[in-house]
Amino acid sequence: DAFIAFHNDKSLVKRYLKSLLIGELAPDQSSFESNKEKALLEDFRDLRCSVEKMGLLRPNYTFFFLVFLHLLVLDVASWLVVWHFGISFVPFVVGMVLFTTAQIQMGWFQHDLGHCSVFRKPKWNRLLQIVVINVLKGLPASWWNHLHNQHHAKPNCFRKDPDLNMHPLLFSLGKTLSMEVSMGMFGETRMVSGLQLDHYNVFSSFSLEKRRRSTCLTIISIFISSVS
Repeated sequence: DAFIAFHNDKSLVKRYLKSLLIGELAPDQSSFESNKEKALLEDFRDLRCSVEKMGLLRPNYTFFFLVFLHLLVLDVASWLVVWHFGISFVPFVVGMVLFTTAQIQMGWFQHDLGHCSVFRKPKWNRLLQIVVINVLKGLPASWWNHLHNQHHAKPNCFRKDPDLNMHPLLFSLGKTLSMEVSMGMFGETRMVSGLQLDHYNVFSSFSLEKRRRSTCLTIISIFISSVS
């Protein structure tokens, strides 16, 4: 299942894997992990086959072209409004709304490119991602890819998921999160078997310095995005 999920062009990958084949599983050997439920796995595999046959995983190039076009239009329009009408209150607010919308759309568009969900060949996804995030947003694609890989490796785990490090209050759901080593009120290290979020008291196990560092990172990210 992981092989299928991470390899779009399976025929190309299997061509290179032929030399690494050492044999087939014996009939009495299970083809799935022992901790997984066989019936559930088969249901998901049937669902995946149905989705692929329906063409739901094939990207719509017209849609992505229009997404790219409209974010360029919004970005240019934001600057033209301020340039033509000046920086009085109304033009400034209109330009800010256009610019903010464009930046948000760029973020989601480069997210799809970072997942290689637009083009069949990864290199074309990476190239357009560099154009969107590096050129239009002013952020390095390698930085975002590195953090997003960590996010998918340890989703919703404090100090492991960079998305939670940015905004623990805004991006957290549920009352109990993953286990982590945290700093106590007096600096001692302790294990918590599930971080309790009752009354949103998330920061009780975070040191002041960690909070300050997370806030600074958020402010810097917003500043870089706004001046780009």
